[in-house]
Amino acid sequence: MIVMPDEIISASQTDEPKRYAPHEIEPKWQAAWDADPALYAAEPHSSGKPKYYVLEMLPYPSGKLHMGHVRNYSIGDALARYQWMNGFNVLHPMGWDSFGLPAENAAIKNKTAPREWTLNNIAEMRKQMQRMGLSYDWAREVTTCLPEYYRWNQWIFLEMLKRDLAFRRKSKVNWCPSCNTVLANEQVVSGCCWRHEDVLVEQRDLTQWFFRITKYADELLDGLDSMEGWPDKVRTMQRNWIGRSEGAEVQFHVTGTQDTITVFTTRIDTIFGATSIQLAPEHALAKVFAAGDAQLGEALDAMVAEQKTARDTDMLGELPKHGVFTGKYATNPFTGEQMPIWCANYILADYGTGAIMSVPAHDERDFEFATKYDLPIKRVVAPNLDTDDLALPYTGKAEAVLIDSGEWTGEAALEAQEKMAKYAEANGFGKATTTYRLKDWGVSRQRYWGTPIPVVYCDKCGMQPVPEDQLPVLLPDNIDLADVDGSPLGRVPEFVNTTCPQCDGPARRETDTMDTFVDSSWYFYRYTDAKNDKAPFASEAANYWFPIDQYIGGVEHAILHLIYSRYWTKVMRDIGLINNSEPAKRLFTQGMVIKNGAKMSKSKGNVVSPDDMIAKYGADATRMYSLFAAPPDRDLEWQEEGVAGVYRFLSRIHRLATKYAPAMRAGEHTVTMEGLSTDGQKLLRTVHQTIAKLTQDFSGRWHFNTCIASIMILVNEIVTNEAAMDNGDISPATQREVFRVLTLMLAPFAPFLAQELWTELGHDGVVFRQPWPKADAELARENEIEIPVQVNGKLVAVIKIAAEADVEAIKAAAHANEKVAARLADKQIVKVVAVPGKLVNFVVKG
Repeated sequence: MIVMPDEIISASQTDEPKRYAPHEIEPKWQAAWDADPALYAAEPHSSGKPKYYVLEMLPYPSGKLHMGHVRNYSIGDALARYQWMNGFNVLHPMGWDSFGLPAENAAIKNKTAPREWTLNNIAEMRKQMQRMGLSYDWAREVTTCLPEYYRWNQWIFLEMLKRDLAFRRKSKVNWCPSCNTVLANEQVVSGCCWRHEDVLVEQRDLTQWFFRITKYADELLDGLDSMEGWPDKVRTMQRNWIGRSEGAEVQFHVTGTQDTITVFTTRIDTIFGATSIQLAPEHALAKVFAAGDAQLGEALDAMVAEQKTARDTDMLGELPKHGVFTGKYATNPFTGEQMPIWCANYILADYGTGAIMSVPAHDERDFEFATKYDLPIKRVVAPNLDTDDLALPYTGKAEAVLIDSGEWTGEAALEAQEKMAKYAEANGFGKATTTYRLKDWGVSRQRYWGTPIPVVYCDKCGMQPVPEDQLPVLLPDNIDLADVDGSPLGRVPEFVNTTCPQCDGPARRETDTMDTFVDSSWYFYRYTDAKNDKAPFASEAANYWFPIDQYIGGVEHAILHLIYSRYWTKVMRDIGLINNSEPAKRLFTQGMVIKNGAKMSKSKGNVVSPDDMIAKYGADATRMYSLFAAPPDRDLEWQEEGVAGVYRFLSRIHRLATKYAPAMRAGEHTVTMEGLSTDGQKLLRTVHQTIAKLTQDFSGRWHFNTCIASIMILVNEIVTNEAAMDNGDISPATQREVFRVLTLMLAPFAPFLAQELWTELGHDGVVFRQPWPKADAELARENEIEIPVQVNGKLVAVIKIAAEADVEAIKAAAHANEKVAARLADKQIVKVVAVPGKLVNFVVKG
């Protein structure tokens, strides 16, 4: 965290705060900006300007913003204003992720219809955003709970249905007993609901709708390599979630039956060392084996319960490994040997095929299990053929060769994998394959407040899509939201009962609604053409603006929202709506706002309202503090004293600018170093160094905290020269240039005050539509620089020297320094290393 310079704070405390009146300045300029609908509007595609699409993740309309929201939006707002000043055609929209469970629960609690509750909250939050002075193009506002938006959710669903990307099946699903609805795998965190951190998720068997995200698994994974503008941590999280494993499937025939057990392994080269098969306790064959064995059935039930408890508490990896022998055997298709079939508590039904081949000599987990139950351990892989005393388990692969492996003995392990997989396929008991941790996206939700799924069920014709000309399928208004199992829509006969589009007979509507992550998977495309009632958006508009140039939001969305939006982009590309394959060129994940040791959130009860801060200090100080108090990618520890400090700093700028404004409202502001006093030169040099610093940070690091600190240093330099400005040692032209540039640099961070000062200084127009100031390298260059001088690598002195001094002049100045000369006395100088602008090092003997 950057601490505000003491000299600025202490000096500011002597200012007269009444001179800076944000409660008068800010509403005045907000009213003027609101009266100009073109101010924040993107220009036509034909403008000739380069485009820049900057976007913050849209909020859920809970009713009130807190400082966590303000930090996110202030980052995007500063960037949008900066890009306008640099001549870009900027798109900076805002909308509302307005479907979802919280609105439904609030409706139940407050006896208010979800639509009414949500739209009231939107109105309140929009008002807060406008009071913050955020630069959104409200003409493009998107509200996902309105039919004009969710109609296109339904349209895209039908397009996915045509392409077999939307399908229905019975599946074991995650069920939150508090939400009374299904959760996607991505919405289960440490065994609990992502919305209810203390509610354990249950497993249920339900028929559900899914999106076939697995079809795009390889593209989702491989695309991460080219997404250099995304944080490494987000890309790593997505790689791990997709979890591609390359290996082989092998079928083991169950002795004395027609059944086979399919195993996926990444190490088919070790199959000659397989000594048993382990099944998940919920494996279909395990249940068959237990049908005639009560003792086995009890053991399986106990393991299922144990897994559930471990899953609920995120302790699966800590389970002591144990199992039970089923009394059955399977044949190893490579060796013909009979292998005992066990059920083990560490094998999961929903991971891989729910069965493994156990190779204890070459797998730590299998070794532990085999040692516990005295199962055979056969070594079949080694660093070389002559290894006799190999410590087990040996898990090497890249450097390994096969031993005791039939015709493959002596083969390199990696080469043998491909050959053995081909052998299995040629002989009909296996094949090379790839598996993924990623599962298809379950999108059915048993709630009311979401997009109705546009299909009907007819006893005669089966499932039928709703015709496109009958979209949108509207949510009914009058509905009982009693907190009971099943979808509330199922209790509305006028919604459920409909006509089959195929035979005109009676039919029933689907009563599940879509996961609300559907809404947020493509909302940013709708912004490009938000009023279109013929299509989700015009392809021409989307293709102009996409990909998003800068997307801003929390890292907590790395798996849920961000992976879904990447998937949705690829689907829309394949439908023919867009050309791009990824939604955003660059992603920035801002840090959280922390208060009392926890993330600021309503559920924690530790939120700070921006309304309260604005009432005390104004919107500019509130926004600027959120950018100043910490680097934007780090967590910010909330301190109201920091907002007060920024307010005092802005008060100081206001006092200085208004003090000198009368003398600067006319005349030239173009100045050079020539003819300036020493103080004037130093002040002008600081101005151009500050421009360079801010320009560099906006172009890359986004360390807005150091940008603002640099502005503080410039202001402190102005204060230092106040007497020189008063007595005329620094000309009005120089003053005018200093305050002109200061005001422009302030505009992205404190737009209200910047506009006030811009006008006060006699300039016309909107301050954040003026050209960004350009740093003059010559004016920014220091006359003198400091260079460290070393003797045998140890610092002896720091000398000041002309910035343009050559190597010989630097050596001479270093040698002439009193401390250096004393250290060199009676020494033999072997070599002198002089790096202009960096250092001088004397290498000596004696």
